[in-house]
Amino acid sequence: MTDTLRPVETVVPEAAPTASDGPRKLKRSIGVVGGTLLTLSCVTPASTLFVVVPDLFSSLGTATALTIAIGSLLCVAVAFCYSELGTLIPSAGGEYAMVSTMAGRLAGWLVFVLSLLVVMIVPPVIAMGTADYLAPIAHLNPSMAGAGVMLLATLAGLLDLRANAWITGVFLVLEVIAAAVVAVLGFSHSERGLSSLTSMRVAGSGGHTDTVTAMLVVSGLAIALFITQGFSTAVYLSEELENPRRNVARTVLATLAISTVIILVPVVAITMGAPDLTALTGGDIGTMVTAWSNSAVGTFVSLCVALAIINAGIVMVIQNSRVLFASARDKAWPEPVNGVLSKLGRFGSPWVATLLVGVPGAALCFVDLDTLYGVTGVSVTAMYLLVAVAALLARRGHHRHTPAWRMPLWPAVPVLLIAVLAYVLTRQETVYLLWTGGITAVATLYWAFYLRPRRGTRWLVSIPEDAHA
Repeated sequence: MTDTLRPVETVVPEAAPTASDGPRKLKRSIGVVGGTLLTLSCVTPASTLFVVVPDLFSSLGTATALTIAIGSLLCVAVAFCYSELGTLIPSAGGEYAMVSTMAGRLAGWLVFVLSLLVVMIVPPVIAMGTADYLAPIAHLNPSMAGAGVMLLATLAGLLDLRANAWITGVFLVLEVIAAAVVAVLGFSHSERGLSSLTSMRVAGSGGHTDTVTAMLVVSGLAIALFITQGFSTAVYLSEELENPRRNVARTVLATLAISTVIILVPVVAITMGAPDLTALTGGDIGTMVTAWSNSAVGTFVSLCVALAIINAGIVMVIQNSRVLFASARDKAWPEPVNGVLSKLGRFGSPWVATLLVGVPGAALCFVDLDTLYGVTGVSVTAMYLLVAVAALLARRGHHRHTPAWRMPLWPAVPVLLIAVLAYVLTRQETVYLLWTGGITAVATLYWAFYLRPRRGTRWLVSIPEDAHA
């Protein structure tokens, strides 16, 4: 148990490795604008609005906007934790580097496993929605379309990060336009007032209207947290952000604010503009857009969403490859595996790690991922909880005096966040808790029988030499 709460000392190598005998550092090549574009693209507001939010409409009805708003408020506290920890520990390892340094190696390892679950499952789930939004011009098999998107995203992920920032920036503009069109149409065709946002109604079976209980809202918070989850990408990119001490916090907080507006405003508009409660609960946003306007506008919005999904795939592959790259650099695997995963290509990207997250993602598009939606919600909530624990410990010892962005209202923010997230976890379905718990149990065994006995040579979480610049 001492491994869980004892901070990890920063690893200082005895001799600087050469390019031939160790992994090279990632290149600092992007500022706040580029980082925000990449991070917003990972949140991918339009694809979240059109692919994930309809599931909330089906279970929460008019309470969907309220649930997302509560989730966004919780995410402000989460963003504070990420901002402080991300400026203290600016590493491509993201959550696991932060938690390992502050709360111990075992806690960091479990966060790594949870983050790997999230980053491997989410891209194919989003990608499989491409076929629905390409339907106006072509009828495609969802699995085949999703696999194609994942392979395209993998190829783009092999390019220079600065080039990807501009590619994803162009796509991001289109998806913001699509979200704005939905918002304008929904508000201009309002069927009910603002009071409907707190009416807590959902269409039930047989034409009946059911009440959305407070417990249903709490249960839905796991998905609501997932909706804006992508703001954490700024931490994964912290090794490649210029002046990370300043720009990590700016990117995290700016991304959360912008993505919340882009997602929540259209959700409010849809709630007010849906023809009836049955249509709202059905969650077919594309059909509502066409009814509010015409088929041409509906086609335009659908194509923008399809581009947004491709955009999200590119950024998620970039993010995920950095996690694997950092885990190899930190010696999480047998040495031959570490050597392969830490290879950098001609554009400075970790090309083997990129292929290893993109190609399996394409394969996952042929798997039924319904259960994995629930696993993702549990994983995100548990990961945030461990990050909050690390933030609570972030001002111990020499970290108290390290130059960094510091959150307001510490330690109240992480303490409250830990309590709320723990309660949200207790309200999730048992099967999802068992799946996630089983995976983390296997990961704990790997820690106990492989990593911990080799603590001098394995899982050596490091911080880049220029991290404190």
